Amino acid sequence: MADFPRITRDPALMGGKACIRGMRVTVGMIVGQIGAGVPVDRLLADYPYLEHEDVLEAMRYAAWLAQEREIDLAPAQ
Repeated sequence: MADFPRITRDPALMGGKACIRGMRVTVGMIVGQIGAGVPVDRLLADYPYLEHEDVLEAMRYAAWLAQEREIDLAPAQ
């Protein structure tokens, strides 16, 4: 995994989903909110325990995941 110090994964927290700094805030929640048009400033106001760098790292992590190479194991038909 690339270096994402603010992203944590713990099977005992949020079912092992990628979270921000061990909190119950998932990367998926942040990316979903940004994708829905919520401005970063509003997201930070709604979740005052988040930092701007948390949001940026969540976006970088999501971009990194999207770059993964997929291999089709089933033959094309």
